[in-house]
Amino acid sequence: MISYAPLWETMKRKNISTYTLIYKMGFDAHTLSDMKHNKSVTAHTLDILCGLLDCTPNDVIEFLPDSKPET
Repeated sequence: MISYAPLWETMKRKNISTYTLIYKMGFDAHTLSDMKHNKSVTAHTLDILCGLLDCTPNDVIEFLPDSKPET
C-alpha cells in the first residue's frame, strides 16, 4: 500500500500549508486531493513535488506491506 504520510510530515516540518503548495507554488489541487486519499501518482508528479519542497521521494512517499489475513 502507498502512503503519503511522509509528505504531510515534510510539509509540517517545512511550514508549508496545502494552500501555499497549491496557490503559491502551483501544485495541482486535484492531485493533492488524490494524495490525501492515498491514490497513486506518477513519478513525474513526485519529481515536481520534490522540486517544490526541496526534498527526496522518501520525504513524500512510503510503501507499506499489504495486510494479509491470517490462515
